[in-house]
Amino acid sequence: MTSTVPRSGAGAKRKPVASGGAAGRRERTRGHGLRTRFRRDRTLILMTLPVVLLLLVFNYVPILGNVVAFQDYDPYLSDNGFIAVFQSPWVGLEQFRRVFEDAGFWHAVQNTFVLFLLQLVLFFPIPIALALLVNSVIRPRVRAVAQAVMYLPHFFSWVLVVTVFQQIFGGAGVLAQTLRQHGHPGFDIMTDPAVFKYLVTAEMVWKDAGWGIIVFLAALAAVPHDLYEAAAMDGAGRWRRMWHITLPALRPVIALLLVLRVGDALTVGFEQFLLQRQAVGPDASEVLDTYVWWNGIRNQDFSYAAAAGLIKGVVGLSLVLVANKAAHLMGEQGVYKK
Repeated sequence: MTSTVPRSGAGAKRKPVASGGAAGRRERTRGHGLRTRFRRDRTLILMTLPVVLLLLVFNYVPILGNVVAFQDYDPYLSDNGFIAVFQSPWVGLEQFRRVFEDAGFWHAVQNTFVLFLLQLVLFFPIPIALALLVNSVIRPRVRAVAQAVMYLPHFFSWVLVVTVFQQIFGGAGVLAQTLRQHGHPGFDIMTDPAVFKYLVTAEMVWKDAGWGIIVFLAALAAVPHDLYEAAAMDGAGRWRRMWHITLPALRPVIALLLVLRVGDALTVGFEQFLLQRQAVGPDASEVLDTYVWWNGIRNQDFSYAAAAGLIKGVVGLSLVLVANKAAHLMGEQGVYKK
């Protein structure tokens, strides 16, 4: 006697459906994956916590202070400057109107962009050229010594950098005294407003060119030597190998650093200009950073300075987005992918 098992219909047995279905299983898998990755990388996460806290405290929390740009902030309304923010009257866009109507602000903007373009033309290519030069040195010991010598000024403070240049190019410096001893008139580059923009660019090159070399040398280290050997066997000389192998390998790094440099166009320096402000005058040395400091700290016009700083931040962000879009159009990744 054979029995039939119904395959369909009311009498058919159905498998129980798990609660939540496929979506529930994916959610549980994702939860297990997050816990697994956290247990695996908890040491690295704990190591990054101090950095995250520093960024939150010194970079993101101060952004909340931009609210004073829409107020007539008076820190003396309360014994606590933080409480004074809530007691200061709102003025809307009045501070921004004052900024745009101030001729001193536009003069600082003009100086900032002139210095940025000069630094972009004269300063930006120098680390690339120095990295190619250091990379061409065959002996590792000579290469390490050259890199260390060029990298050392990065650790000097701007006070020391300006002092070194003063001792060399100042009116009482080594060069001026040597010329006077040989019957020639001396000079004082450190107090000449006409050459100040070239002076600060030279100071920046001497101080920070070594820092940029490290980035480009790291990119060059990733280039396979087989490409150079194959190009040499095909008859390519040193310049052709540099043009067709080295520079294409550096192109993504150059695009990334160029985008970041354009985004930092309105921040050409603060301490460097403040130290030399008295020697050349504010007409030659006033940039946006010193302008905000002078109005916000020295004149205690905090709301006005906050408005000027907020304008600078918005323009800087816009420049980053535009430069990154240009990098995408050239086929590079930029700061972030499309």
